[in-house]
Amino acid sequence: MALNLPAEDPMPEGAATYFDKCEEKLGIVPNVLVAHAFDAERLDTFAKFYNSLMLAPSGLTKAEREMIAVTVSAINRCHYCLTAHGAALRQLTGDPALAETITQNWRAADLSERQRAMLAFVEKLSLRPAAMDEADRQALRDAGFSDRDIFDIASVAGFYAMSNRLASATEMAPNPEYHAMARD
Repeated sequence: MALNLPAEDPMPEGAATYFDKCEEKLGIVPNVLVAHAFDAERLDTFAKFYNSLMLAPSGLTKAEREMIAVTVSAINRCHYCLTAHGAALRQLTGDPALAETITQNWRAADLSERQRAMLAFVEKLSLRPAAMDEADRQALRDAGFSDRDIFDIASVAGFYAMSNRLASATEMAPNPEYHAMARD
C-alpha cells in the first residue's frame, strides 16, 4: 500500500477479534480492513456498513450484491475491488467464467433479465448519476425489484464508488490469495 498508516498499537480488542474472525472464516485479513486499522472506530464503521449492505437480509441475493460491486469496480478500474469481489463472485456463483465475464464486460455475461436491468441501472448511476430519473427506477420495478431493493442497489453501488476511490487513492493491493480463490 502506498500510504503508511500504522495500525493502532496496541490493536483494540474489538479490532483484533474481528481480524481473528476474518482469518478464521476467510483464511486472510483483507487488506482493505488492514488499511483501516489505524483507527478502530473507522474500522468498526466500515465493517458494520459493509456487513449491513453485503450480508444482511435483502431482496438482493449475495451474488447480485457482488455483481454490483464488480460492475462498479470495473467502471472505476479498481484493481483491489475487482480482484477481491471477483473472487467473492466466483465463490458465490460457483461459475468462474460468469464472474470473469462480469468483471470484463457485464453485457456479455449470461444473466437473467432481472440482473441485466440491475446492472444497467448500476452502470448509469456510476457514469451519469445526475441523469437518473423515474424511468430508471421504473425499469427496475418492471424487472421485479421493490423500492427497498432499488434503495439497496443504489446503496451497494454508492459504497463501492467510495471504496474504489479509497483503494485507488491509496494504491491498495489486493491480497494475493484472492487470485486463486474459486477457480476450480
